[in-house]
Amino acid sequence: MVATVVAVVAVASVSVVAIAIGQLSSTVASHTVHLARVGGSAPPPSIDAIKGVVNLLIVGSDTRKDQAGFQDAADQAASSGAGHNDVTILVHIAADHQSALLVSFPRDLMIPIPACPDPSGGTYRASSIAMFNATLGRGGLSCPVLTIEKLTGLDIPYAASIDFDGVAAMADAVGGVTVCVATPIHDPNVGLDLTAGEHTISGATARAFLRTRHGVGDGSDLGRISNQQIYLSALARTVKSSGVLTNPLKLYGLARAATSNMQLSDTLAHLDTMAGIALALKNMPLSNVAMIQYPVGSSPLYPNRVVPSPAADAVVTTALQNDQRVQLTGTTGRGAELAPKQSSPPPPTPSGVSATPTPTSSGPAAVALPDTVQGQSADQQTCSKGRIVRG
Repeated sequence: MVATVVAVVAVASVSVVAIAIGQLSSTVASHTVHLARVGGSAPPPSIDAIKGVVNLLIVGSDTRKDQAGFQDAADQAASSGAGHNDVTILVHIAADHQSALLVSFPRDLMIPIPACPDPSGGTYRASSIAMFNATLGRGGLSCPVLTIEKLTGLDIPYAASIDFDGVAAMADAVGGVTVCVATPIHDPNVGLDLTAGEHTISGATARAFLRTRHGVGDGSDLGRISNQQIYLSALARTVKSSGVLTNPLKLYGLARAATSNMQLSDTLAHLDTMAGIALALKNMPLSNVAMIQYPVGSSPLYPNRVVPSPAADAVVTTALQNDQRVQLTGTTGRGAELAPKQSSPPPPTPSGVSATPTPTSSGPAAVALPDTVQGQSADQQTCSKGRIVRG
């Protein structure tokens, strides 16, 4: 999203830039919310590359309000208003702008929820333990941010949320995203039916691909996270390699789709802030972008729910707090597998063993994550492991 703003300015004519910036600024202003946080003030906007570490929380809402194809009473009863944060991803850009770590937090995670401001006034009381995906509905965009700040000990100055229609619009803006399916996916719950092989998906199909849970892996939300990482890595490769960043019309379309369909925190809703983040990312190789699932285990008290895994989550949060690069040693997750042409992953680190710094091909030493931490790098081509669901 942010890279498109810089690219539009760089390659379009002066008149097109003036019109595009004016329209995008107006759209951003109409999709802005105040972000309450524990940390200090966000860095001031600047047209230069943003300085230091960047922590940004991306929230995917499951609300059916004003969403295409979700208009009947059952849909509205399932999720209306702000909805639930069924997808929550922390984007951590290292201070040297040479690596990034994207951490997906499961919707079924049972953790303490801090007091959160009610957008309509007042405050929601803190909970000693609650399901994480309830935070968006109880305190707007600020509540997931406050909760992840409490869980990780990080300062998260930027946040954005996107809905179902936004996902479809973003896929359309880049001309579709090509994903690999290892075994057929048939999930009537979301209207998804894909044969084995490669598929270029957009619109409603892209939305269904990201929503499917019963159709991939073991049918759990953890399997869905790895399936979403397949899509995100494919999207990153599409934007980087298919001419999107050198095509003014595609760039403006992507920026327009993002700003029209995303709710931005007031700290992020400045085009120069977005440009600054884009400049921090522009030279980062995809091999240095790691996407992981926050490490969890089954809850002993709540059936079909998960809790943080004490040994592994400490390694992840310490790496985030110390701004250390990470080395993946685990599998790609329950819903994904390496594409046939991909090389085998590195030898695993034994579970529960403290990670130690290891040299990498470039940049500072990386911290090897335990093999219980699942995920992939953005340059890895992975395929969905389908699970056919009968209607």
